[in-house]
Amino acid sequence: MTGLPDVSRETQARLEIYADLLVKWNPRINLVSRKSLDEMWTRHFADSAQIHALAPPSVDHWVDLGSGGGFPGLVVAILAQDGGSPRRVTLIESDARKAAFLRVVIRETGLNAMVLNDRIEKVRPQEADVLSARALTDLSGLLEFSERHLAQDGVALFLKGARWENEMAAAERTWSFTHRLVKSATEDGSVIFAITGVSRA
Repeated sequence: MTGLPDVSRETQARLEIYADLLVKWNPRINLVSRKSLDEMWTRHFADSAQIHALAPPSVDHWVDLGSGGGFPGLVVAILAQDGGSPRRVTLIESDARKAAFLRVVIRETGLNAMVLNDRIEKVRPQEADVLSARALTDLSGLLEFSERHLAQDGVALFLKGARWENEMAAAERTWSFTHRLVKSATEDGSVIFAITGVSRA
């Protein structure tokens, strides 16, 4: 697989620019595991695209937490160029070198996105309509970030691996939230949490 199905030629071209930059930068700053580069269209690009597909149809502000190599945030921003949603994407990344990489991809692909190079807990509240994160921290930590950055009627989309049930049980001791679970289309045992109504229990 060297692309995503059902995307325009322009979107595919942007994804390929991103992929080339990822391969070029990865040896220097370890954006993703070296092994996963061999399967990056499934492990990273398709994985991120499925998160975009779960969002409401018309989103103003999408905020991606701990963006790292840009998954899912940059993929979301690329898909938005065609579909018009979200209208803007903010990527929060505390590592200056990774933030520099994200800005290069945004510039080279002409995306409507911005990078905040700071710690998630220090950035001013973002009032995000959609909040996303992938391989960042446990569900309890993600809900704490959600309390700060998610709009009152917003939705958080968090990809979680096979140990998601343990994380959910721990989170429910501290947090009250409504959630829907969607099985990952790219990785057995993984799920995507669609979370609303976050408050302390």
